[in-house]
Amino acid sequence: MGNIVAIVGRPNVGKSTLFNRLVGMRQSIVDETAGVTRDRIYGKSDWNGKEFSVIDTGGYAVNTADVFEAEIRKQALIAIEEADIVFFMVDVTCGVTDFDAEIANILRRSRKEVFLIVNKVDNSERLFSAAEFYSLGLGAPWSVSSISGSGTGDLLDAVVAGFRVEPDAAVEEENIPNISIVGKPNVGKSSLTNALLGEDRNIVTDIAGTTRDSISTRYNKFGFNFNIIDTAGLRRKTKVTEDLEFYSGMRAIRAIEHSDVCVLMIDATSGIETQDMNIFHLIEKNKKGCVIVINKWDLFDNKDSNTMKKYRETIEAKIAPFNNVPIIFTSTVNKQRIFDVLQSAMTVYNNRNRKIPTAKLNEVMLAEIEQYPPPATKGKYIKIKYVTQLPTPSPVFAFFCNLPQYVKNPYKRFLENKLREHFDLKGVPVAVILRQK
Repeated sequence: MGNIVAIVGRPNVGKSTLFNRLVGMRQSIVDETAGVTRDRIYGKSDWNGKEFSVIDTGGYAVNTADVFEAEIRKQALIAIEEADIVFFMVDVTCGVTDFDAEIANILRRSRKEVFLIVNKVDNSERLFSAAEFYSLGLGAPWSVSSISGSGTGDLLDAVVAGFRVEPDAAVEEENIPNISIVGKPNVGKSSLTNALLGEDRNIVTDIAGTTRDSISTRYNKFGFNFNIIDTAGLRRKTKVTEDLEFYSGMRAIRAIEHSDVCVLMIDATSGIETQDMNIFHLIEKNKKGCVIVINKWDLFDNKDSNTMKKYRETIEAKIAPFNNVPIIFTSTVNKQRIFDVLQSAMTVYNNRNRKIPTAKLNEVMLAEIEQYPPPATKGKYIKIKYVTQLPTPSPVFAFFCNLPQYVKNPYKRFLENKLREHFDLKGVPVAVILRQK
């Protein structure tokens, strides 16, 4: 890969603020608390017509109180290895620290091109203070203020000067599916992502709330090509007390809104709970495809030949009437049935984008309606004459009749069930509307 910039440094020097400025959106969570960012976060930037990728990393630290310290360091080292250019960020208000010196030693050994960026240079006095960072032995420091953008233009001019423009490679597929993995905290979302990618892409621990940002990764293996998005765990609003968790939850909800298919993960040992249902209804409300994954199936006790069937029936009863959803029982630790998750997600994506010819719709549905017509209301008979699929992102079917206001919800559900019976719409919310003929 080419034209990749990784931003590294110790905690709370402004890496995520610069990252958000470069990608032009608030993609990484920014907070005064040290150690907010944990996983590698990727974004796209453009300067003077040259595109490049940007990687935000967690703060590199040693012997701190952060229980994620070792994993954050590992993620930062992976980012350095992947990058063509490294932005090493330091804080002018703190001067040179032991952590800065340790990171500088790593970067010198990496033989990567390094830009030493002194952040928070907001006035002339701090500009003079930036000179002490020459002692790190990484060349002349670049004085910037990532929060205001001061100095970033000159920095980017120097960075992109050595970048190559690859017109053929620059045109990427924009219409590839976006598949989000969502659920409550600690159900195995990051473990599933790592198992599918075959690498430790995201930090995994037993601590709920480990993932904070929504992390998108391109998956292009075994004939599949899509973006897989690992999200933060969604808890009930009354349980959210910290700003960081609030913003993590908002990003998870935004990931659902921008997805084509959502993989809802549920902990097999606790069953489907109220918050699982809330997330399911959020997916349904946004008209997204859905696959339900029952994870930690290896930990479920007292299994017999009928356990899986009974568990499935329990879930289908709770999510009714939209219960035509793939349900997969997995163990991410044992990598059990994880490939089935990919296949089901892509099948649901294809179902969501299916366009049924109008002639076929009328041939099938009008015959069903003739056999079971809408019940008469107030002595008036309802006659449905025509049906067509509307050009919407998710399946919406319009039935044209003489008295649409008299068609009740039970008959609309009948029409939806017949559509699902004749056409493969598994995992996709279907809308049925009645219009005046």
